[in-house]
Amino acid sequence: MGTLWFWIVALMLVAYVVLDGFDIGVGIAYLFVARTEPERQQAMRSIGPFWDGNEVWLLAAGGTLFFAFPLLYASAFSGFYLPLMIVLWLLILRAVSIELRSHSAEPLWRTFFDALFTLSSVLLAIFYGAALANVVRGVPIGADDYFFLPLWTNWQPGAHPGILDWYTVTGGVLALVALSVHGSLYLALKTEGDLEQRSRSFAMKAWPVLLLLTLAGLPLTVLARPHSLDSYLAHPVLFVIPCAVLASLFVVVLATRRGSAMTAFLGSSVYLASMMAGAVIGLFPVLLPAVGSEGRDITIANALAGSHTLHIGLVWWTFGILLAILYFSVIHWLFRGKVAQNAEGYGH
Repeated sequence: MGTLWFWIVALMLVAYVVLDGFDIGVGIAYLFVARTEPERQQAMRSIGPFWDGNEVWLLAAGGTLFFAFPLLYASAFSGFYLPLMIVLWLLILRAVSIELRSHSAEPLWRTFFDALFTLSSVLLAIFYGAALANVVRGVPIGADDYFFLPLWTNWQPGAHPGILDWYTVTGGVLALVALSVHGSLYLALKTEGDLEQRSRSFAMKAWPVLLLLTLAGLPLTVLARPHSLDSYLAHPVLFVIPCAVLASLFVVVLATRRGSAMTAFLGSSVYLASMMAGAVIGLFPVLLPAVGSEGRDITIANALAGSHTLHIGLVWWTFGILLAILYFSVIHWLFRGKVAQNAEGYGH
């Protein structure tokens, strides 16, 4: 049951990264590709029916973590309190910018919320990437299974790290570039005209940077946490995951050059899913690695909830995930196709 719930939580986080990743990516690319008011309205309408539903995956993953691995939930949410509060405020500001932008036709009003939309999206991507890098690198867990992280210390991974160091900052930049490519490919898929062309061009310009950061990611991860290759060395077949990462990147560039927007977007989705899967496999069966000598790793075995909780939770989780899949299938079917520039409101 512990392994099952580990992969359930991982699957929900992958769904969040892929689904909310495209609308966060739209926010990152927004001011660079949408240059006129009709284009900006078109970009907003492309994510209008989806962005708030996509965020449900994050809430669901947090709730699942709470009852499946309560020790991890308590330790991580206490130790990462500062970045979690920052992420919460960024999510709020991003939602406010999307909802309030259209409430006035005043140019200054819309310019302010456009800037807020892009700024909050950029910072969210960076914080998400840095957060994942913190988990992969490890934290200074104490004997009581809790920890505290300052914003930074000496910018080096080690026994006394901060939230920010050279590895976590690299993770934040990688997430920023990856989501900007993902979002711009989504815009190329959902829009038309000059906005579609600029979105495709934006993705192609960011692609070499993403390739470079991806290639640097594995050696930097091994340098920051040498044990991250243990699962791969024990089961060499798992090296198919890094191969899928690189293959999906080349699918993105080839499909974009051929004008196949759907294939390019699916390639980007596979890239994000493979990157997340690779990080999770590198951690398994550890949930949160410890650095230093005082504490212990938080693992599946020592963080798992009781058997009754897990069995009952599996029943309710199954019903919930089926409803979520049904909802997302319907909403994406209803709002399939290109977004027309002259459409009213968020829908198309």
